[in-house]
Amino acid sequence: MSPEDFVECIVELCRRDDCTEVRSVGAANDLGADVVGRLPDGRKLVVQCKRYAKRRIVGSPDLQKFNGTARSEHGADVPLFGASCKFTKLARAFAARHDLVLVDVDLLGFWNSGTVLSTLLDLDIGRSGTNRKLAPDN
Repeated sequence: MSPEDFVECIVELCRRDDCTEVRSVGAANDLGADVVGRLPDGRKLVVQCKRYAKRRIVGSPDLQKFNGTARSEHGADVPLFGASCKFTKLARAFAARHDLVLVDVDLLGFWNSGTVLSTLLDLDIGRSGTNRKLAPDN
């Protein structure tokens, strides 16, 4: 799948899950936005899409750049970073602190298989992204 096809896949998943005004906006100098639209509740969704090899990881610097533009440049209520690989522990911690939604390769699989976007928005990304079973908070 090409990077452009990956973006179109995200557009179609957003539309499937009743998002409105969804469109691909990514191009050179896109300031970190590949997809914009409105969630069913009206909040503005801004998505950065990265189609990388599964062995690659997304680190905190990529999320810092996205965080710097998603809200201020694009007016995101919900900034979402979707990647075809995993995120580092530091990236997940940064995302949790700054209210960024992360969708990694595993969550993409669930989303593509029918899990609705609203379910993914509610995940605690600071505790996810590992292959270990998560212990309940005490």
